[in-house]
Amino acid sequence: MKARILDFIQHLIIYDYFLFGAVFIFFILFLIIAILLRHKLALAIFFVLIAFGVLTAGPIGGYIALHHYLFNNKIILHEVKALEFTEALLIKGDINNTSKRPFNECTIKVGVHKVTHNQYLDRLYPYIPFKKGSMILDESISPGGSASFKFIVEPFRYNKDYNITIKADCR
Repeated sequence: MKARILDFIQHLIIYDYFLFGAVFIFFILFLIIAILLRHKLALAIFFVLIAFGVLTAGPIGGYIALHHYLFNNKIILHEVKALEFTEALLIKGDINNTSKRPFNECTIKVGVHKVTHNQYLDRLYPYIPFKKGSMILDESISPGGSASFKFIVEPFRYNKDYNITIKADCR
């Protein structure tokens, strides 16, 4: 957990600091409004709740939206194949940079999940993969460019229907 936190802090960009600063300013602003409206108790409590909502949900939602906008990418799968002579699943594809910023590093996360004919389980299974893995692609990708990747999930012994979920977090 410590390594993940340090990795997160090391990869912050200037826009992240602006976002976190703006969230803190809005938090303080809503608290000042609540203090000014202290004689109207219901309105003051409402602004305090809004302030703490901004403080908790603002950085998370803002970070996700900001990085989705700044580092937009598209993954195209070319081949998903269960290998015959070894218990492994081969996934080949390309990652395209559709943003206006170059990518220096991409973390590709793959999940393999079951497929049933129960509509409720089919909605639940993509969130609970039975096999998952990740890889780091250290290739520089210019805006509009692409890079190919090959990923092997092993051991893979599942012989029924399955689906692949794949996403990339690029920086």
